Amino acid sequence: MMKAVDGIIGRAVANLIPRPVQKALPSAVRAILLIRPGGIGDAVHLIPAIRALRCAYPDSSIDILAEQRNSAVFTFCSGIRQICHYHAPADLSRLLRSSYDVVIDTEQWHFLSAVVARMTCAPVLIGFDSNARRRLFSHPVSYVQEEYEADSFLRLLAPLGIMPEYFPPPFLEVPHEAMKRVDSLLGEISNSVFVTIFPGASIPERRWGGAKFAQVAQLLAPLGVAVVVVGGSDDRRQGEEIVAHVRGVNLAGLTSLAETAAIIRKSALLLSGDSGVLHIAVGLGIPTVSLFGPGRESKWAPRGEHHLVINKKLPCSPCTTFGTTPPCPGKAQCMSDITSEEVFNAVTSLFMCSA
Repeated sequence: MMKAVDGIIGRAVANLIPRPVQKALPSAVRAILLIRPGGIGDAVHLIPAIRALRCAYPDSSIDILAEQRNSAVFTFCSGIRQICHYHAPADLSRLLRSSYDVVIDTEQWHFLSAVVARMTCAPVLIGFDSNARRRLFSHPVSYVQEEYEADSFLRLLAPLGIMPEYFPPPFLEVPHEAMKRVDSLLGEISNSVFVTIFPGASIPERRWGGAKFAQVAQLLAPLGVAVVVVGGSDDRRQGEEIVAHVRGVNLAGLTSLAETAAIIRKSALLLSGDSGVLHIAVGLGIPTVSLFGPGRESKWAPRGEHHLVINKKLPCSPCTTFGTTPPCPGKAQCMSDITSEEVFNAVTSLFMCSA
């Protein structure tokens, strides 16, 4: 529904609001607002840019406007003054009454966030020029769909004269209270080597299936490797299937995002599809094995020797464009063709590299 509202009302308003007048960068940047709607993965990839802003403007205040579903990610980054929410009218009203020197809208396609940025009347308005939203920014920045997401966000800092290289992991900080709870959550396997498995996905086309994850868990069992399943309440049944015949614990639906991050932080490796949880592991510096199909590997897949990506690269893949994946007539063959044996081999190869 929000996408429909954005496409009709957001687009209309974006075309009616007067263009901002381009002004010089203020001599002193005292307050910065970053707008980040969307999911967990986008929020994680924005953290390196926030850290680069903090380094460039150590005395400035940095505020975040986010959605309920991704706002907890920003608690993994120090130096943020306040985290506000789209769904809270009081938050929006307070932000629009505030004075910002720089507002950066990090949304790539939809219009409402660009409208909010324009309504702040900040002298410097930065955002992607991917469609008519470009007219709402004093400093539009080009957007490339195949570019790694963290690199795209870092390029938004170019109008400020900030040209950082990629900020290497770890760049996320797990809240101390969440780390303190890890042992009690893990129980008898708290001192064991374990792999964290996230079987969930935001859409059915990205799901690999609990049965296949269970097969990998069973292949790992003779090696003395336990498994811990994380996720939401919708992943609970898959979690039970995965740990049914192995040493492990199903925590799906039982942990906060911070506690999930703490579990990943203690694990040897994360096994996941293309998901926000995958990006949390990358931000924590934890090795990953990830399964890609509909999603764009060039934009979202982890990089580096401690990350292995399994992608069948069928002719119809990737099919996701600007965050939208069409229904698949082929029953997501790009995912179903991935075998449990090749995933097991990828996991064990990473174990051997870290041994």
